[in-house]
Amino acid sequence: MNKSSVDSLSSNIRTLWKNTLWVARMTWAADRRLLIGMITCSLVQGTLPAALALTARGLINAVAALLNNSVMDFSVILFWLALGLFLTFLDDISNTAIVFFKQRLNDEINLKVTSDILNHAASLDLSCFEDPDFQDIMERAQHGYIQNFSQYIIHILNAAMNFVQALSLIILLVAIEPIIAALLLPIVFPYLYYQWRLSKDRYRIEYSRITKRRWTNYFVMCLTNHRLVPDMKLLGLAPLLIDKFQSLMREFRDQDRRLYMRGCVINMIFACLSISAVYIALTQVAFRAAQGGLTIGDIAIYGTAASRLKSIIHGTIFSITKVLEQALYVSNLMVFYSIKPQIDIGQGENMHESRGEVEVRDVTFTYPGCEKPILNNLSLHIKSGETVALVGENGVGKTTLVKLISRFYDPDSGQVLFDGRDVREISYEHLRSHISYVSQDFGRYEASVSDNIAYGDWEKAMTNPACIEQTARLVDIHNTIEALPRGYDTLLGLRFGESTLSMGQWQKIALARAAIRDTSLLILDEPISNLDISSEYKLFSHFHELIKGKTTIMVSHRLSTIKLADRILLMDKGQIAEAGSHDELLEMGGKYAELFRLYMLQVPVKTEKG
Repeated sequence: MNKSSVDSLSSNIRTLWKNTLWVARMTWAADRRLLIGMITCSLVQGTLPAALALTARGLINAVAALLNNSVMDFSVILFWLALGLFLTFLDDISNTAIVFFKQRLNDEINLKVTSDILNHAASLDLSCFEDPDFQDIMERAQHGYIQNFSQYIIHILNAAMNFVQALSLIILLVAIEPIIAALLLPIVFPYLYYQWRLSKDRYRIEYSRITKRRWTNYFVMCLTNHRLVPDMKLLGLAPLLIDKFQSLMREFRDQDRRLYMRGCVINMIFACLSISAVYIALTQVAFRAAQGGLTIGDIAIYGTAASRLKSIIHGTIFSITKVLEQALYVSNLMVFYSIKPQIDIGQGENMHESRGEVEVRDVTFTYPGCEKPILNNLSLHIKSGETVALVGENGVGKTTLVKLISRFYDPDSGQVLFDGRDVREISYEHLRSHISYVSQDFGRYEASVSDNIAYGDWEKAMTNPACIEQTARLVDIHNTIEALPRGYDTLLGLRFGESTLSMGQWQKIALARAAIRDTSLLILDEPISNLDISSEYKLFSHFHELIKGKTTIMVSHRLSTIKLADRILLMDKGQIAEAGSHDELLEMGGKYAELFRLYMLQVPVKTEKG
């Protein structure tokens, strides 16, 4: 074995030890009683093969002595029979108990690890989920994580049990005929080394294909998602995407096939060598028995015990290499847990009351992986109760700005203040409790209509149907809801639901979800992009009631929305380029006036086409 192999083995042993301690702590926290039960039963199982072999040897020798008219009597035979019966019962009971403990522990681990993953994912920043590298990390962590985690503990216990079994059988067999150790040990260590190499190669291939595996999942989603199926059919994309999917899956199949062949060859070589070693040793035992050096009981159990030892060694090596392999998979989960939020939510302080005043001071922000900042030394001040519209061309940073105000991101430099205090000094949960936000990618939850609205303030609204209905009326969605099969109890969505809504109706549900929150700041990012003219008119007839008592920031391209604002802020090149009322900005004759002129030029064209 060369130096690099030794270093690699040493590194794997360190990884194994570190991961074993971590998994042991997690499993102990999941259910220590089940873990103790499994360890106890595994130790019992480890000593039983040698004990049963010794019992069989004693019984055979007792019967042989009786047949030879020796001094032994039936009491000795009965003793060995009783001991064998007890050990057989103990074997079956402990084996059944291990199966029970495994099933129960798997369920407990499933609950704990899944909950921990979800809680950790919920704590991470939005920027993490927008990073393709993080998507690979999360996919690796989620890929069979329950199976890998629970199997890690099971394989460790199996390896320990098999090792105890192998050691006790070796001691027994060496006591009868030492040649078995000299024959098997030179076979065992190369076999363990090559199985370890094979496990590493399996993991390496699985690790390297994770991005491609996400692509296969994406192709499946495109071909089965109800929102994309019409486009798939219209463009005839199914054959192309299926071919891409099959190409990747064939690549996976060919890689796996080579691994299967290597494993098959290694196992066949070990089987042939170990069987030869067992029968050479058995031949030696037979000759010694024929010469009177061993008893009939010795030769009777030697063949059975040696064959059992061969199987146990195979099982031990399989468990050890699986532990090494699972340790690498568990490392993926540990890497996921090691990712911490960049936004330090800390403890923060709560505010007794909120006015909804917003100030941005010299804020610069650059998205990860980008060289050019999207916002550059931007400053603005929004008074309490003021309605402000953010306008500008796509990509100037309007949505980024409102996400900074909501503290989805922290700026590279500068400050975002809420009611005169830096948002980084305010309790994270308290800040969010004072902000209502309707994003462009608003949620469409597989839940009842009532729950979809109540999710805006679920701790209070879930049990307040009157408040839910009042909010639905405010955003002009009540009549639509009443027409559904079960009204507010209708389950929405196509995955589990009974009905679905149009995009405009879903957008009204999202507005209702924001409106039901008792907050001081309301952020609307393209709030009416999916509404028709009639729905837009009805909604804005209640708009002042909707924003009553709230500071409101609107991101919109629609003139009807913009004109409702007390002040309009035009963004350009990551800064506030113009500010004022609609009439004031038109009089300035700047960028806003140009955008307004282009908007008005489109209106006749749209009307003519209509």
